Amino acid sequence: MKLTIHGAARQVTGSMHLLQVGQYKILIDCGLDYEKDRSIQSNEDFPFNPADIDVVVLTHAHIDHSGNLPTLVRLGFNGQILCTPPTAELTELLLLDSVSIFMHKANKGKKHGRGKFNTQAQPLYLQKHVMDAMERFITIGFNRPFLINDDIELTFIPAGHLLGAAAAVFKINDEGTQKSIAFTGDIGRKNYPVLEDPQPLPQIDYLVTESTYGGRHHTKDKTVEQALVEVIDKCCVKEQGRLIIPAFSIGRTQSLVYSLNKIFSSGLLPPVKVFVDSPMASMATGIFRKYHELVNKEAQDFYKMQGDEFEFDNLTYVETLKDSRQISNYYEPCIIISSAGMLEGGRIQDHLFYNIQNYYCTILFIGYCAKGTLGHRLLRGDSIVHIKDRDLAVYATIKQTDVLSAHGDHDDLINTVKQQDKAKLKNVFLVHGETQSMIALADALEEDGYPVTIPEKGVSYII
Repeated sequence: MKLTIHGAARQVTGSMHLLQVGQYKILIDCGLDYEKDRSIQSNEDFPFNPADIDVVVLTHAHIDHSGNLPTLVRLGFNGQILCTPPTAELTELLLLDSVSIFMHKANKGKKHGRGKFNTQAQPLYLQKHVMDAMERFITIGFNRPFLINDDIELTFIPAGHLLGAAAAVFKINDEGTQKSIAFTGDIGRKNYPVLEDPQPLPQIDYLVTESTYGGRHHTKDKTVEQALVEVIDKCCVKEQGRLIIPAFSIGRTQSLVYSLNKIFSSGLLPPVKVFVDSPMASMATGIFRKYHELVNKEAQDFYKMQGDEFEFDNLTYVETLKDSRQISNYYEPCIIISSAGMLEGGRIQDHLFYNIQNYYCTILFIGYCAKGTLGHRLLRGDSIVHIKDRDLAVYATIKQTDVLSAHGDHDDLINTVKQQDKAKLKNVFLVHGETQSMIALADALEEDGYPVTIPEKGVSYII
C-alpha cells in the first residue's frame, strides 16, 4: 500500500492525497491550490494521469478540498466520487460559484480592444464541466460501511467543521494483510453553533490529519454569543452605527445567523436589523434545513421550541443586486453579513466601498484571511486600501474574533490523535497547514510518544 501527498503538503490549500492498494488508485480530495505563487491554470498540472484514478473520496465541500474535481473530470477521470449527501449538494453550489469567479476574472483580463481572453485569466473550467463532475457523485451516509471493492471498505465519520464534513476511514486487505488508514479532512470544534461535535475515530494503523491550527489556541474566555453581544452593543446600540461581517456563505453564515437568533430572541440586545447579502448563503441555508437531522442537538431543540433557527424578526435575506445596493440607503443601525470572507470578491466589496470611510462602521472578521487578500491588508492595519479601482482611507473600526472559527485548534488536533493507542498507531502524517503549524503540532505529538511525518509534496510512503 502506498500513500502520496500531492497537495496541502507544507501548505494549507490544494488538498489531494493518493492512496494506492495494489493497482487500485484512490484519490482523497481534489482541491484547488491557490497559494499566491501559483496561477490558477497550474491546477491543470496533475502529477498523475486523471484517467488512471479509480475512485475519488471527498471529505467535505470546501473549495480547497473539492475545487479541482471538474478539472480532474475534464482531463479524463471517469470513476465515482464518494461523499456524504450534504457534501454533494454544497459542493455543487461552491463549484458553480467558482465558475462565476473564473469568468469574472477572465472578463477583467480581456485584452483592450481585441475582446480576447488573457491566457493567464482563462477559466479553469466551465459550468458544463461542473455538471459532468456532479454526475459522478455517489452519496453515502455517516457511519455506514461501504465496500469500494472486495479489498477496500470506506466509512465516513462525522468531523464537524461543515455540514456533511467527514473523516474517511479505510479498512484494507493489502495482499492478505489487514490495514487501516484515516484521512481527517478538516476537523471541527466542540460546541460549535449548528454543527455536531467531531466523532472519535476508531483505532487505525495510519492517520493523515490536518494541522491548520497547530501551535495556536482559540479564545476560550468568551462564548460566541458573548463576543457578538459585546461588538453589536458598542457598534449598533451605543454608537448607532453599522456592523459589517464578512462571512463565507456556506457554514460560517448559518452559524452566525443562528447565534444572532439566540441573542435577539433571548432579549440580550434590543432589536437590530440584520441583512444577509449573499444569494449563495440563502441556497446553502436551504440545504441546512433539508438535512436538519444532521445539525446538533442544541439547534434541533431550538427549532422545536422557537422555530426555524435561520429566521427571526428583523432578518432579511437579500436576493437581488438592486436590493443589495439599496442597503447603502438604510440609515438605521444594522448588521450586514456578506461574502466573501477574505473580501476578494462578492457583494461585500460594495459594502466596503461605501462604508470603509464611515467612522461609525465596524468591520468584524470572523475567519482566516490569507496573505495578499484585502482582508489581510485591513487586519494588518493598512491606512489606505484599494477597492473597486479606488484608493480609500480606512476610517472604519477593524476588529477580529476567532470564536466562530470552524477549525479545531492545537488542543483539538492533539486530542484527535490521542484517541489512538500510540502502541498501535504506526504513523501520523501532517497535511493542510503552514510549515510552522505542522512543526508545532509534530513537536507536541512526538513529545507524547507518537510517530509523526511531515510529508513533502509528491513523495511516496510505503505503508
